Amino acid sequence: MLWYLTLVLQMPAVPGLTRTFFARLLGMRPAALLLSVLALASPLMSRAQALPAAAISGGGPPQTIVIGFMGGKVSHEDVTRNELIISERLRAAYPRDVHFEVFENRRLEDAHQKVVELLSNSAGNSLSQLSAQPLARSLSEQQKRRARIILFGHSWGASAVVTLANELQKDGIPVLLTIQVDSIEKHGQDDAVIPDNVARAVNFYQPDGMLHGRPEIHAANPARTQILGNFRYSYKEAPAECSVYPWFERVFIKTHIAIECDPVLWQRIEGLIRESLGPPQETAAR
Repeated sequence: MLWYLTLVLQMPAVPGLTRTFFARLLGMRPAALLLSVLALASPLMSRAQALPAAAISGGGPPQTIVIGFMGGKVSHEDVTRNELIISERLRAAYPRDVHFEVFENRRLEDAHQKVVELLSNSAGNSLSQLSAQPLARSLSEQQKRRARIILFGHSWGASAVVTLANELQKDGIPVLLTIQVDSIEKHGQDDAVIPDNVARAVNFYQPDGMLHGRPEIHAANPARTQILGNFRYSYKEAPAECSVYPWFERVFIKTHIAIECDPVLWQRIEGLIRESLGPPQETAAR
């Protein structure tokens, strides 16, 4: 516990943090505590790394919606993170009929709202003032059936993936694919059981270090959901791409970020998303 206290005491002052706040930190489970402590510093390090969110909006509802979630309290604008990198790359490859957007995992309800707005084509009109669940009830069965949604995320973001899939199940909305990367279950969520509105799901994890992801996911209904696999990765050294990550992540959660910055793994993830999307429209027309 001493190193937790040392890390906290060495952090720059952050407005609004009190002794009571730190007392609550010390009562957490180690994994949650570590993520929470590191999260205090993340926003301070990522403000200079901003880029507009990877999002597209067109005149009509997109054919497919791809939502990514950042881990910890990483900004959705952090250009060093593969969640945003592959979203940008895919957006360039699919300039039409696909909506790409990355959210912080704490903005789960915003992501839910965005998905339902896109399906209802209600952005900017009076229906968009409704929250996600009432808006979802306004969707026709045809609008729900034609939904093509892909969700992916790392750490707490992977937990958000399963939580959003569960919310969409309540709405009667199907999900094409969920991708979890070193999933860390957030308090009040369940990242282990994939709901039966999900067609395919895959889990990538690494077992080392103080913070490591869930080694196995399973389907609530195997007849409805195909688990593509629980794939283990191991890192003796972090990939070179991790060198741009904040020092405290490279020191304290080295293997947990190694899987996030591993370009080989994320090329595989990008391939899975492309497989679900199919060829870009221009290519398919040839």
